Amino acid sequence: MSKNGLPRKPLTKRRLKNLILNVLKNPFNMVVLVSLIILFCLIIIPLLTMISSTFTLAQGELRRVQGHVGDFTLYYWKYILASTMSGAVLWGPLKNSFICGFFTVLVSVPLGSVLAWLMIRTDIPGKKILGLLVTVPYMIPSWTKALAWLAMFRNSTSGANGFLAGMGIPIPDWLAYGPIAIVLCMSMHYYAFSYIMVSGALRSINSELEEMGEIQGASKAQILRHITLPLILPSVLSATVMTISKSIGTYGVPANLGNRIGYYTLATKMRNFIDQGPQAVGYAMSIVLVLLAAVIIFSNQRIVGVRKSYATVSGKGGRATLMPLGKAKKPLMAFLMVFLFLAMVVPFFVLIMETFQITTGAGYGLDNLTLYNWIGKSGQIAKYTNYEGIFRNPKFFSAFWNTIRLTLIGSIITAICGQFLGYISSRGRGKWYGDLTEQMVFVPYLMSGIAFSTMYFSMFSRPHFGGLMPSLYGTFTLIVLTSVVKHFPFASKSGTANMLSISVELEEAADIAGASFWKRMSSIIVPLAKNGFISGFMLTFISIAKELDLVIIMMTPSTQTMSYLAFTYSQEGYNQMSDAVSVCVLVFILVCYTVANRFGADLNKSM
Repeated sequence: MSKNGLPRKPLTKRRLKNLILNVLKNPFNMVVLVSLIILFCLIIIPLLTMISSTFTLAQGELRRVQGHVGDFTLYYWKYILASTMSGAVLWGPLKNSFICGFFTVLVSVPLGSVLAWLMIRTDIPGKKILGLLVTVPYMIPSWTKALAWLAMFRNSTSGANGFLAGMGIPIPDWLAYGPIAIVLCMSMHYYAFSYIMVSGALRSINSELEEMGEIQGASKAQILRHITLPLILPSVLSATVMTISKSIGTYGVPANLGNRIGYYTLATKMRNFIDQGPQAVGYAMSIVLVLLAAVIIFSNQRIVGVRKSYATVSGKGGRATLMPLGKAKKPLMAFLMVFLFLAMVVPFFVLIMETFQITTGAGYGLDNLTLYNWIGKSGQIAKYTNYEGIFRNPKFFSAFWNTIRLTLIGSIITAICGQFLGYISSRGRGKWYGDLTEQMVFVPYLMSGIAFSTMYFSMFSRPHFGGLMPSLYGTFTLIVLTSVVKHFPFASKSGTANMLSISVELEEAADIAGASFWKRMSSIIVPLAKNGFISGFMLTFISIAKELDLVIIMMTPSTQTMSYLAFTYSQEGYNQMSDAVSVCVLVFILVCYTVANRFGADLNKSM
């Protein structure tokens, strides 16, 4: 039966033929069909291929498992779940990931929420400057914070002292490396999630609600607890979920601060297996990461979906009355100043100054300062590193060029695809193809960067389907493709918001006037969507430029980016070189953010 109660017409050959012709002759239907096929090939097939690889016996395991290459096997899952090695392979790293994720949430979410409340609902002075400074740490890649931490707290365990150890202050390993260092570095990055989300929620709350509580005799603490907190709770929960899912799957910070003392998380352990084998064990661990993220995100949707909700935006105009801080204003201003000084100024000052040191931790006397790490020639002085200064090093310029072309090509393709996907989602709201598009585009969001790149590494490391999907291993094309598809979720979200702002009536009027689909697109949609496209392009450009987790598995000497070069130097013990490349990455990203803001790009969408 159909929705209107009438019996459905039988699907005859003629009716089927007419339906197919309707799809083929209608340009919009063709765009939808081609988009769904491409999404299926780029997202669903690689995921299924990676899952299949964990049940397929590989050549390297024939000496341990009876059978032939390609046979079905449960060996890899038994190895990580129920073998004598499972504690070291899966359960230990998984426990470390949860510990780091839990304490990162415990520090970053309250911190970001309190900062948001201070900036939006109180009369604290200097909000414009403070608001910008509070969001600056999010603009900076998390792995550079790990390098800044090492510049401050590194001890002889790494072979070279950092700033504090160089001053004679003993720095224990538990502070320099391991879970405390990882949690603090990630907290200084991910607190921006709760700050941005809670800020948006607080802006939508009419302060009359809080004023009514004050009239009834409620104290400021009671107003915060019983009025403000319930209204922003969905935003706090969303920030919590985003923080824990991101921190569990991050790679750069734990690799820099954990690997040195054998402290592995699921992401860092997974990369070891991808590099050293068995690769299918790494694929299985990647699936565990995806499942964890999916459970966390869908649990949040269930909780937010069933809890009591409150309308904070209505047809009645609202106003925002700032809460006077009174005597607490000076202590809170002091707290903000100290926080920003310790979180931003000190670490990055030490990071920058370390690029000019001959010996790290030996002070800033003139006898220990040099420009060698920037412009030095190889073999200039025996005590210098055997690499040339980065501005004389061909590796740096190759990495810089790779970063530029990756971000430029990737962001252009992603922005274009995001607008098309947004067009389909906005025009197909409530229809099967619109819902299916949104669901498939959402899949990459469930995966951490390293888990997603593992999926593509599995898919394109060898040909599939008789060569229909070729091997792209070691090519720049694979890195671009991975970067593009990984950024589909927020590019599509940006495109959907952009397309919803363009009234369907404009297209309907042009259709009545006889304009074709492509004429309507070129004359109406593209001109009106131009600003949204530029904004999406700039935000994607910046996001790709910061990436380390997403590209690290696929790097080769000819395709390495600046992020990967800095990480490599750090792992090899060339701390000053690593810091110098990191400073270049920071300058590059901050310039991009400045340009993006001039085009009206919204920082919130880059999450």
